[in-house]
Amino acid sequence: MSEKIATREAYGKALVELGEQNKNVVVLDADLAGATMTKYFKAAHPERFFDCGIAEANMMNIGAGLSTMGLVPFCSTFAMFGAGRAYEQIRNTIAYPRFNVKICCSHAGVSVGEDGGSHQCIEDIALMRVIPGMTVICPADANEAKAATMAIAEMNGPVYMRLARLATPVFEGDMVKPFEIGKANVLREGKDAAVFACGLMVNEALEAAKLLAAEGIEISVINVHTIKPIDAECVTKYAEKCGKVITVEEHSVIGGLGDAVADVLMGKVCCKFRKIGVNDQFGQSGKAADVLREYGLTADQIAAKVKETL
Repeated sequence: MSEKIATREAYGKALVELGEQNKNVVVLDADLAGATMTKYFKAAHPERFFDCGIAEANMMNIGAGLSTMGLVPFCSTFAMFGAGRAYEQIRNTIAYPRFNVKICCSHAGVSVGEDGGSHQCIEDIALMRVIPGMTVICPADANEAKAATMAIAEMNGPVYMRLARLATPVFEGDMVKPFEIGKANVLREGKDAAVFACGLMVNEALEAAKLLAAEGIEISVINVHTIKPIDAECVTKYAEKCGKVITVEEHSVIGGLGDAVADVLMGKVCCKFRKIGVNDQFGQSGKAADVLREYGLTADQIAAKVKETL
């Protein structure tokens, strides 16, 4: 894993390819095309790109309307303004009538860095997960972001996809798995604990696994790219196999991946359980690497917490 590419970058480039394959795909943005990377689609397919200005709620409503005409709208902005500011429009105008709109938001999590707590959305997965019928996806790397973009265009119904600003390693070799909505991917086998991760934390969990392996501790690392609908079969299997479950997410520990995994296991599997994420606090400004460390989300910190749990 040498090359580093942000999932937002892969998404932007995938849209261009998608636009060539499917003439019904349209892209909407809220005056952030340079940051969300929809600028690539704008350059390639200007007649199907709509800049809605700094008006996210309006953008979601336009997307809903376009979907009733047989088009496949991709609405992009920062996670804070999509999941946050436009929540009511996503709930009532898109999800309630089950319109075919894809909400793809970048700049999620604390790795947004210098933009600070106002822009570091650590509750978007929780907000979107609670909406009936909403599919929630958080790709782990650039390859997966591209595959997810293609896959969600093929399915019918509302989708929320979380994308990152920070460039992270692109998986290679055995780490590259087929992407299927609702199916988790096991990236590493180990008997001592099962670590379920999503987004940027998948790579950190894999690095943590290497550190632990050097001490004779072998953990399973599972990439849960689809948080809703979650792969209950995989979650149950690895919880039973390992007896100890740890979830890792660049999101609040309230309402995100950890709670989704806990919901599957509650009353069904007897195991030790721990959530690693942002603990009921806002983000803060700083270099991405420093902010991730501040919130205990780096590989060495994850490894230490796994050892504590064991």
